[in-house]
Amino acid sequence: MLAIGLMSGTSRDGIDAALIETDGEGQVKPVAFHAQAYHDGFRVRLAEACARAMAMDAPGFEPLIASVEAELTELHVEAVADLLGRSGYVAEDVGVIGFHGHTVAHRPDRRWTWQIGDGAALAGAFGIAVVGDLRSADVAAGGQGAPLLPVYHRALAAGLDKPVAILNLGGVANVTAIGSDGALTAFDTGMASGLIDNWMQAHGDAAYDAGGACAAQGRVDEARLAAMLADPWFAVPPPKSIDREAFTIQAVQGLSLEDGAATLTAFSAAAVARGIDHLAERPLCLHVAGGGRHNETLMAMLAARCGVEVRAVDALGWDGDALEAQGFAYMAVRHLEGLPISFPGTTGAPEPMTGGVLFRA
Repeated sequence: MLAIGLMSGTSRDGIDAALIETDGEGQVKPVAFHAQAYHDGFRVRLAEACARAMAMDAPGFEPLIASVEAELTELHVEAVADLLGRSGYVAEDVGVIGFHGHTVAHRPDRRWTWQIGDGAALAGAFGIAVVGDLRSADVAAGGQGAPLLPVYHRALAAGLDKPVAILNLGGVANVTAIGSDGALTAFDTGMASGLIDNWMQAHGDAAYDAGGACAAQGRVDEARLAAMLADPWFAVPPPKSIDREAFTIQAVQGLSLEDGAATLTAFSAAAVARGIDHLAERPLCLHVAGGGRHNETLMAMLAARCGVEVRAVDALGWDGDALEAQGFAYMAVRHLEGLPISFPGTTGAPEPMTGGVLFRA
């Protein structure tokens, strides 16, 4: 069926909306993609909503978060409308929408995770069934609730030589490893672009380090990098996940703009290298998706620190910007078909789990 997937990621830069045709198993055909950027005012409010959610003991009503959720939902309605307009399809052609919402707090250590976004309102806006709240059931059962993309990565990578790994670089980084025997392992490796973006916004009067140009002019402070990597989280074996707010730019305060960017970029790359060390087999190649693959300095540091070939997934004919949104469309179809989206090897769930909540049209 035709399915739409929506993703608002930890980079907080906007909404990715993808239309694919899939059976939720081996057949996947990308149809259309649209990226809708958030304006600066909303990004600031969204960041504040995340900070407030992380300070709470459990999800509940909080006025700012409720206001941001309503605005976020309306922006997703606009993104779906734009995607349909660009694709040439109408709402009646689409079988389901996979609606990730936005993660304002991720606390699997407390058995909860919180993605805001009104699935019922989105279903009502288009008369299309919506599958949302895709992480909560996994976390409630004892899983990490992340990453969820591995099931989609596995479908796309069916014809690739194994062992292979797909790395997603958003605000947070996560890796999917497929062993020579087809075994699936996945986990968050740490930060990706999140801290670099925070640093550039705080000190560089820029939303992000375009192409890694700022970091390329700096020098890595190896002592500070070692201190950041000494966090015990990196020694924890997978499966594991992490919230975007788990680390801050405080560790590099006092450095020049360029040296801070270089050190935070190295932190992201070194964390991936630590993650690969946890794998039973080293991948033949690291295929990279997400906005971070446009950061040439980060890609070069990944190759140097991981010791494997590093390539953007676009070389495989995949759209590295659309992959996450496509994945949530794929997972929505799997939900309708009663197929699992998370597994013991990907999230640490006790058994394969379907996940998600269906909001009927």
